[in-house]
Amino acid sequence: MENLKEIDNVTKSTLPNGLRIVTERIDSVKSISVGIWVKTGSRNETKEQAGVTHFLEHMLFKGTKTRSAFEIAQSMESVGGYLNAFTSSEYTCYYARCVDSQLTRALDVLSDMVLNPSFPEEEVEKEKKVVIEEMKMYRDSPDDYLFEEFTTKLFEGHPLGRPVIGFEDTVSAFSRDDLYNYMGDRYRPDNLLVAVAGNVDHDEVIDIVSSFFTGLEAEKTEKEDQPMDQFNPEKLSLTKSIEQTHYVLGRRGLYFDHKDKYLLLLANTVLGGGMSSRLHQNVREKYGYCYSIQTFNQSYSDSGIWGVYVGTDKEYVEHVHELVVGELKKISTEIIPEKEFEEAKQQLKGKLLLSQENTSNRMMRLAKSELYFGRFITLDELEENIDNVTAGQVLEFAKDFFDQQYFMEAVLTPEEN
Repeated sequence: MENLKEIDNVTKSTLPNGLRIVTERIDSVKSISVGIWVKTGSRNETKEQAGVTHFLEHMLFKGTKTRSAFEIAQSMESVGGYLNAFTSSEYTCYYARCVDSQLTRALDVLSDMVLNPSFPEEEVEKEKKVVIEEMKMYRDSPDDYLFEEFTTKLFEGHPLGRPVIGFEDTVSAFSRDDLYNYMGDRYRPDNLLVAVAGNVDHDEVIDIVSSFFTGLEAEKTEKEDQPMDQFNPEKLSLTKSIEQTHYVLGRRGLYFDHKDKYLLLLANTVLGGGMSSRLHQNVREKYGYCYSIQTFNQSYSDSGIWGVYVGTDKEYVEHVHELVVGELKKISTEIIPEKEFEEAKQQLKGKLLLSQENTSNRMMRLAKSELYFGRFITLDELEENIDNVTAGQVLEFAKDFFDQQYFMEAVLTPEEN
């Protein structure tokens, strides 16, 4: 077994079959957050499999060879904890939060779900209806619907452009064999990560995880090549039976380990980092054109998404567009004043530190750090990287990144009567 030394109370080990274990010891709490992460998401599916990762996440709660769906739910709730899961484009996570004395129980239930799902036929058919209703729920939500259409166009022809939840026709066609086959291909030890944060001992976690996972054979997970075509921006105009107009202006962003990621983080904070940001103060406070305006910044292993979202009235859309573009031009041509720039740095670092008050957030940062960088990124390193950014560097970065030739508009307006 490979063991790495402890850094900031974080320790990493790798079992002989390739499964990684990372823990963060937090002596000041009496709780733990436990996650089993699978480095597989919607981008690892074929067109015919669209939505299978998310559907599989649902089905792992429907019973194992020794536990019913009710027993899985009750296993943590009966001791005051809870279970949940989520699926993204690049990973799936099954997690539990509970008091530290229930570590074995949490790992037992989660590993049982991942290793021994039973996929009862009647539950598979029932869950198809549930997921299709979930699709309808998202389509009924204007901002969710617009973001999905925007992302589809932004990554047209690429797996990142497909919705994580899949499509009605693909989900309706899934069988038990499809689920087992997909798990066999993707739920392999080298693709699995166990992350635990809280009042926990690393060696104890190794012993427990080893007892459940050592029987899992060391098979290599296939790494597929997913080339990305050049993006050709175009305006996307949609209508829906709604009251408000929803507007997005965005582009492809930066991947997780991009050298300019801290420059974008600071530019993003200045533009859309809360009520004091330039966009909020200009578009909402000065003109009253919207209730909600925000920037979004999502990174993947090889690309990303950055943009501005506004909910406004149809007659204000052109005004909002001009104001947003004006702010993007301003940050690309004028250096950020020293006071504003330092406040943006403090805001960014403050949010980072406040997020660490929660063991679930600590567990998730621990896991993502390992999945994307292969090592733990300490808070000191993050703060140092933020502090080292200069306003001049952000200006040079912004000149290219916020060039409008890279941006796409997406507008969802109310249907005409």
